[in-house]
Parts: sequence; C-alpha cells; structure tokens
Amino acid sequence: MSEQFIYTSVHDPLARPLFDGLEQEYDSRYADVRRRIGGSAREELERYPAEAFAAPVGAFVLLLRDGEAVSGGAFMPHRDPDTAEFKRIWTLPGLRRQGIARRVLQELEDQAVRQGYRRVFLTTGFRQPEAVGLYLSHGYRALFDLQADPETVAHLPFEKHLPSLRPVTAAATTVALHGASA
Repeated sequence: MSEQFIYTSVHDPLARPLFDGLEQEYDSRYADVRRRIGGSAREELERYPAEAFAAPVGAFVLLLRDGEAVSGGAFMPHRDPDTAEFKRIWTLPGLRRQGIARRVLQELEDQAVRQGYRRVFLTTGFRQPEAVGLYLSHGYRALFDLQADPETVAHLPFEKHLPSLRPVTAAATTVALHGASA
C-alpha cells in the first residue's frame, strides 16, 4: 500500500469522491436543522471559490492511498494575515479510526507554518463529536463552552497557535509541493 500527500485544487477529479461523501454526511447529520444552520450541504461546500484554497495564501491537500483520495483538507486566510482557517477535513467513512484525519490535520498545520501562518482557526458542526475529539486531542482550544449543549452553539469554533517556522530544507520543500510517500 502506498500513500502520499498531494497539494492540488478543489477542482481536481481525485477530490470528487471526498466532496460527494462529505455532502452526504452533512445532509444526513443536519437535514432536520438545515434552516437554522443555513443552506444545503452543497451550498456550504461551494461557499468559497477554489482560489481561496490556492497558494500562496491557501492550500488544498489530499491523502492518496494507492492513487485514490482517502482523506483531505484545506485552508484559507482568516481575518488577519497570521491566521489560517482550516476547512473540509474529512476521511472516507470506511477508513476512520486509523489516525488518517490526524495525519491530514498535522500536514495542514505544517503547510500553514511553511506559508507563514502562526495561528489556526476552524469550526466544526455541533453533530460532529468525532471532530471535536480530534481537535481537542490535537492541542486545539475550544472557543465555546464545552459544557454547553452543542445544539445551542451550532458552529463550534477552535483555535491553535502554531510553532514558528524552523529552517526548511530543500527536501522538505519538495515534499510540501509535490507530495511524499508515507
């Protein structure tokens, strides 16, 4: 089994199965509250233009396993030049609980640091306890009352301060731009 990260565009055909699965997941988890949280799953996935997730200010990464996307995620600038907003971190359902999302999250953090960001902001939905657990266990700070009923908060915000950039070697730059075998 071979795995590699690749940086590409949200329009890459390799990403389509992930987006289709993410749309189905959002629809199944939030169908009964769509009006309260705003819009359809498709509208949420199309909210930002592809350019928002493109270098030099953003990134879109896929984790490929034997040439097929099994997970991915993206970031774009947030409200200040030091903060990246992570979006669309998702793993195919049959491959969960293997640490794949954690690896994608770490890759996104590493790339954000390489691109000069010092902080990450992200939100997850109130019916995604797996994501809440991932972010808390990966050093993110909840920007909401963890004791509150998540259904009353709706979008659950998190932040994490990133380490400063260490010297980057030529090999690390190649990995970041062209993917690497894991």
